[in-house]
Amino acid sequence: MAEQPFYVYFYSGHQGKFGHEFFRFEIDERGRLSYANDSKYRRDSLIEKSLTLSPAMLKEIRRIVEDSEIMSESDAKWPRRDKVNGRVQLEIIMGERRINFETAKIGSLSDIVDTQDPEGLRVLYYLMQDFKCLVMSLISLHFKIKPIA
Repeated sequence: MAEQPFYVYFYSGHQGKFGHEFFRFEIDERGRLSYANDSKYRRDSLIEKSLTLSPAMLKEIRRIVEDSEIMSESDAKWPRRDKVNGRVQLEIIMGERRINFETAKIGSLSDIVDTQDPEGLRVLYYLMQDFKCLVMSLISLHFKIKPIA
């Protein structure tokens, strides 16, 4: 049985006094994870990494998406992107289902309390946090240089 289409794209960024700063990653159905992080703070430069995930890790990411129930949400009542604070974009394809959400950047849960859809944004916020932690852990583990003793 052929694998169902699967794709995840996440972007969080803004245009600020240090220029365009962002955190972005993309995962395709073959397990290719591409990561980019650009922060001009302290003259940091663009970091780009890519790696291939194991089938077990890809299965776990699918499970995380399914368990989050993000595929049943709608961004119709979410705050629109903001030039000052930035934006968050999430695109997911799972089989026949596809979402492509865009909203104002969320700094913390307190940012969503007074919105028109706090429950939907809460789902997005927790999924974002899960993804950020997972991707940063994978990048850190994969590219960690072990000192020679």
